[in-house]
Amino acid sequence: MAKKKTTRKELLKKEDEFLTISARGISYFNTHVNQFKIIGLALAVIIVAYIAVHFYMRSVNKKGQNAYNMAYYALTQKTGPDLDPQTLKISGELFQKLRDEYGMSKAARLALPQIAFIKFVEKKYDEAIALYRGFLDEVSGNTEYESLSRLALAACYEAKGDLNAAMETLNLSLKQPDNPFKESVMLSLARVYRLDNKPEKEAQILKEFVEKYPTSPFLPMAKARL
Repeated sequence: MAKKKTTRKELLKKEDEFLTISARGISYFNTHVNQFKIIGLALAVIIVAYIAVHFYMRSVNKKGQNAYNMAYYALTQKTGPDLDPQTLKISGELFQKLRDEYGMSKAARLALPQIAFIKFVEKKYDEAIALYRGFLDEVSGNTEYESLSRLALAACYEAKGDLNAAMETLNLSLKQPDNPFKESVMLSLARVYRLDNKPEKEAQILKEFVEKYPTSPFLPMAKARL
């Protein structure tokens, strides 16, 4: 059966429908043109802001890392059993400058435990403890940083003579799931028990260490204390 030919009237009708739809679209756009302008402007502002923040943060992170490297080099250029007070002073000032000038950089956060370490070496234990606690709050959720922070805190308490706080901090660290530094934590806890005249608890933690870590490089040290 032959296909029915479209009449001129039907073609004109379709053209009229197309023109009507187009006219409606133009009319809608004209009516809402201000809204389209606002939406377009808003998108443009968001995109420009994103690009600006991205490049700004990249620049800040780069400058922060350079400042961190300079401060760290100043701290480690003179090695020895005792760090030179002038070296500690210069390095501490550089790390603090990093925190002040590039506080939004990734390196700024890592400068905090370095400043705390300098305070520890200077025997300013209360200041070191406050700084390590501040860092611990900042890295909450990061297992590695949390564990290292608690080890450092325990060392500060031990050096200060607050053995109860040191034991409490180390026991808290032992309970931390997936702690990658448990060997160091256990040995530190055993030492604090010994300093606190608790030989039974020291022996208990050392026996647990020997059983749990038979391939540890610290095994001879643990056995020597049993």
